[in-house]
Amino acid sequence: MSLHFTDEEFLEAWKELDKPQLEGGWEFFTETMGVKIYRLYDKETGLYEYKVFGVLATCTPELCADVYMDLPYRKQWDGYVKELHEKEYDGHSAIYWEVKYPFPLSNRDYVYVRERRDVDVDSRKIWVVLAKSSPQSPLPEKSGVQRVNDYKQTVAMESDGACGTKVFMNYFDNPGGNIPTWLVNWAAKSGVPAFLTDMQKACGNYSNYCQKNKK
Repeated sequence: MSLHFTDEEFLEAWKELDKPQLEGGWEFFTETMGVKIYRLYDKETGLYEYKVFGVLATCTPELCADVYMDLPYRKQWDGYVKELHEKEYDGHSAIYWEVKYPFPLSNRDYVYVRERRDVDVDSRKIWVVLAKSSPQSPLPEKSGVQRVNDYKQTVAMESDGACGTKVFMNYFDNPGGNIPTWLVNWAAKSGVPAFLTDMQKACGNYSNYCQKNKK
């Protein structure tokens, strides 16, 4: 039984693989590198929440899910990771993640919880990962690093019917501070598609990594 996420949240995540839920103000934002991105304006923060739909043509969903969940491996292929590890805090597990930001901006860090479920639905196999901020985890803030306390991400993956993976991603974070508009737009338009491309490459190298590290 999950302490952090409900069955309904997992259900809502994989349903968007069949039919994107874009009512209520969602607008088409951009399409790049085969990835479609939609956004929803958040009046409270003045920021956008994003939904991403795409295909990773050369890796299976199970492999994608394994790579996505493997934190030590991500430090090998994601150049924006400064620090990333999972620890026990007061009896529950949480992840610490520091992200490199371009000079002169301060790096951002996150403390979050996540859960993966491999779901069988009408003979379909779907991999779902949910993540959200865990501000109650007692991890002190670092000097010179901006803590992000409002973060959520959903990832749902299934076979594209060939050799690849159909991907849906929904995410929001409030990085705090004065982030230039150009950086926000870059992260949404280029950063996410580039991340998916890098993850696809990482999938291709995962078996070698596992052999070297005897996973």
